[in-house]
Amino acid sequence: MTSTLTPAAPARVTVRPPLGGWAARDTGAMVGRSLRRSLRTPDTLIMGIALPVILMLLFVYVFGGAIRTDQSYVDYVVPGIILLCAGYGAATTAVSVASDMTGGLMNRFRTLPVRPVAALTGHVVESVVRNAVSTALVVGVAYAAGFRPTAGPAEWLATAGLVLLYVLALTWTSVAIGIVSSGPEAANGFSFAIMFLPYVSSAFVPPESMPRVLEVFATYQPITPVTDTVRAWLTGVPGGQPLVALAWCAGLLVVARLVAAWLFRRRAAR
Repeated sequence: MTSTLTPAAPARVTVRPPLGGWAARDTGAMVGRSLRRSLRTPDTLIMGIALPVILMLLFVYVFGGAIRTDQSYVDYVVPGIILLCAGYGAATTAVSVASDMTGGLMNRFRTLPVRPVAALTGHVVESVVRNAVSTALVVGVAYAAGFRPTAGPAEWLATAGLVLLYVLALTWTSVAIGIVSSGPEAANGFSFAIMFLPYVSSAFVPPESMPRVLEVFATYQPITPVTDTVRAWLTGVPGGQPLVALAWCAGLLVVARLVAAWLFRRRAAR
């Protein structure tokens, strides 16, 4: 008696594309995924885009008359609102990253020819896009409310570069928060500090008008030099600290990026 031997089917191997190919493909896919999810969640759009505009109008028309500054209050507060957009956007990013980390997405990536780190890059790029839209909306509404910047093309370009660096620094910080959080609710709570810091800075009132302890904190915390520099570039008032602002943003970006990558590798290896 003879028997026919059927050769075993070869093991299915997931082949990842070359480094240069997967970077663009995977990142593009994850950016599109993050943008689509953002558009499908109205609370995300309200928090990241509409709320800064509402707060600007509230401060200008309700509190502005009671706050003394060396310029019109709308000119004073708009730079702070621009940076506030990044804070609210960072909180949204932290929640999204935490949802991915606890929702089984990493397990799915292990069975797909997709580099898991592309998910983080997708969140970061989506945050930059969302902040660009929010900032443009804030500036447009501010013009209608009386905002009159004196900046030329060079100052606008420098402002855009500094704000981009600031957004990237906060976003990578929020990515690290999202990775270590036990869930979206915890990430939202941890992000409160990022959203709170602009309120204790020169963003809305001059630090010298605060109680002594708060004045010292507001003067030396990182958001104040960034706000003062953006304000100086846009409206021509003195007080900008560009080197200090760049040092804070660049330093935070490098540290947050390295910490986020390390935390992600540890979490993904579990």
